[in-house]
Amino acid sequence: MAKEILSHFTSKPKSIAERIEAGKALRVSQPLAGLGEYTPPARRQDPVAILEKQAESRLKELVPIRYARMLVSPFAFLRGAAAIMAADLAGSPTSGMKVQACGDLHLANFGVFASAERKLIFGINDFDETLPGPWEWDLKRLVASIVVGFRFLGADEEVCAAAVKAAVKSYRKHLKQYAHMGHLETWYSTMTEKEILRSLPDDARKALKKITDKARERTHMQVLDKLTDIVDDKYRLKVNAPFIVREKHSQQGRPIMEALGLVLESYIKSLADDRRALLEQYRIVDVARKVVGVGSVGTRCWIIFLAGTRGGDPLFLQVKEAQPSVLAPYAGKSKYTMHGQRVVSGQRLIQGAPDIFLLGWGELDGIHFYIRQLRDMKGGVEFDEKNFNPDNGIAYCKLCAWATALAHAKSGDAAMLHGYVGKHDTLDKAMVRFAFSYAAQNEQDYNALVAAAKSKRVKVAKAEPMVAE
Repeated sequence: MAKEILSHFTSKPKSIAERIEAGKALRVSQPLAGLGEYTPPARRQDPVAILEKQAESRLKELVPIRYARMLVSPFAFLRGAAAIMAADLAGSPTSGMKVQACGDLHLANFGVFASAERKLIFGINDFDETLPGPWEWDLKRLVASIVVGFRFLGADEEVCAAAVKAAVKSYRKHLKQYAHMGHLETWYSTMTEKEILRSLPDDARKALKKITDKARERTHMQVLDKLTDIVDDKYRLKVNAPFIVREKHSQQGRPIMEALGLVLESYIKSLADDRRALLEQYRIVDVARKVVGVGSVGTRCWIIFLAGTRGGDPLFLQVKEAQPSVLAPYAGKSKYTMHGQRVVSGQRLIQGAPDIFLLGWGELDGIHFYIRQLRDMKGGVEFDEKNFNPDNGIAYCKLCAWATALAHAKSGDAAMLHGYVGKHDTLDKAMVRFAFSYAAQNEQDYNALVAAAKSKRVKVAKAEPMVAE
């Protein structure tokens, strides 16, 4: 083993030019234009059956809420249908190059968040499905979400196509930039607020500023005001059943404080010493179970409200269940036996500035968890069809594609990727074809869920507004 490691570190690396040429050579076996083809698998799985299979490992009383949220629109359906799309992409053509794939890359899974230095940066913000896999799967899910999402917002086909082209062009442009950077420079790269503002037109710049200003207000003190009440002179988390509920026992029947203690014990063991020392300055005040997102509904998620020993120092942690990645049946199992570790390790690799508390994971009664701060200076775009601005929407798509390129450059070979995707618009046109084809497939699948709800095959909760994380 030592000789193999030494051989790796003493072997002569390929130059940037050589790696770019190697990427170009891959176009012979897999032409760029071919990536635009989408043909449903010959024995395509019933999309509703895939969702029902996922429901088997989730809290049964929450599954109807998941269906209700997915039935809001074809875009909401796509957000919850990562497992369906993963099955569809499994047999699609790829170049053979792998990255640390997000696994659920769509327009609503990007946003701003705070770095450890308390600076706002933009990037991918959901890693539940992350796993090494083809870079094409991420890009294809992103462009499909552009067409589905823009249609939901009222855009015509021309605007949808323009948004996809702009996004893929941005992806190629930034891959070229990272291809010529050193490894350390790429590793330290982030999409800072200043860089983003410089890249945007005036109107989009104003829209971004509203998002960043709101994100800065989302501190733990703001969460304290929004999510808690004072009961008997003590702060307690607000209950909003069935979205936020206080329970006496875990789903396995343990007293809730006992269950939390075991989760935190496992979590603390995975923390670095400096993070552990910081966390040990806090004490638990209250805990509640919370429903989050669209695709995640039904997985176990808890809010832990802690307070610093010096007083006036709230800390809100989210303990979120980590199940196997939807990519695993097609890309291979994770090297991590703990799915919380898989999520955390994937985020560390591709996000660039992870939450200081998103550095640990835990397990309780065979259920895997990872832990992160709740809401801490996080913000994102609200998809409002009443106030949709196509130019701002296209600018946002370009940012999402830039963040995707950065994630792929950090975890893959940016030079080879750049060589493969090229400097012309062949990939852009291919992705437009794919995006429209898959949007049609998503529409059919959405209608299948509508039919399943009407026939009572699936139980659907009364429509309720989503509760922000």
